Amino acid sequence: MTLFAQIIANGLMLGALYACIAVGFSLVWGVLNVINMLHGSFIVLGGYLTFFAWFHYQINPFVMLPAVCALLFLMGYLLQYGAINRVVTRPVLTTLTLTFGLDMILYNFMNLGFEATPRRVSLDLGRLELAGVILPVDRLLAMALALALTGLLYYVMRSSRIGRAIVAVRMDRDAASLMGIRVPHVYAVTFGLAALMAGACGVLMSVVFPITTNITGLLLGKAFVICVIGGLGTVPGALVGGLALGLIESVVGNFLGAQYAVLFGFLIMLALLITRPTGLVGKKGYE
Repeated sequence: MTLFAQIIANGLMLGALYACIAVGFSLVWGVLNVINMLHGSFIVLGGYLTFFAWFHYQINPFVMLPAVCALLFLMGYLLQYGAINRVVTRPVLTTLTLTFGLDMILYNFMNLGFEATPRRVSLDLGRLELAGVILPVDRLLAMALALALTGLLYYVMRSSRIGRAIVAVRMDRDAASLMGIRVPHVYAVTFGLAALMAGACGVLMSVVFPITTNITGLLLGKAFVICVIGGLGTVPGALVGGLALGLIESVVGNFLGAQYAVLFGFLIMLALLITRPTGLVGKKGYE
């Protein structure tokens, strides 16, 4: 029972980070109909900025969180408003190609500026032990902040004026424009929020896992899997999908080996695409 509880605890801590990985990707895909190939690089960029601020200036990574979020939001807003908005109504392959090209530029800049050496912020925060279950404090803090940020985004989408505008544009872009909503601005804010969440995830991941440019593709793949499992375009879908994938990888990794964890995630994604394409909590009509 102690082993099972430890596996579940590890899965939930991992799943909270996975939800934070996917929520921005899901939002851009669901609202803009853009498959954002930059997403994995945004996460790694947030992690690198956090590491170097900690390594060179001894700035606590949790203190860096607001600054990284603000910087990534601005970067995402400007990229969407200045470049992606020009082709956002074109076929999805056009926006896919554009974001892929932008990703290659950012990826190579990070390799030049930061190198690809894996880096991790080492915080000695100790650990908690509850009924034999070991909970590292750094992972608990990362999990709590990931869930808090996901919940905050859900609140913004449900209760704020810009959140309602995003939902309106998602439902019917032309009708929203006739109602006076500035669609290009809403698109840019949506992309900025997605970049903000990716940067925040990079900050939190840097205290848990090594950060390197070599994992940008892996992070992007996990975002795809989580969106399919949970449901596209919704915050609850990303949360459910992230927690589900975290639990799946924790269980499979413990009993079969870490090399099979990613495989099982993709197998479950394929099964859901066949049996329930809308995901666990997605709704028909939001594809």
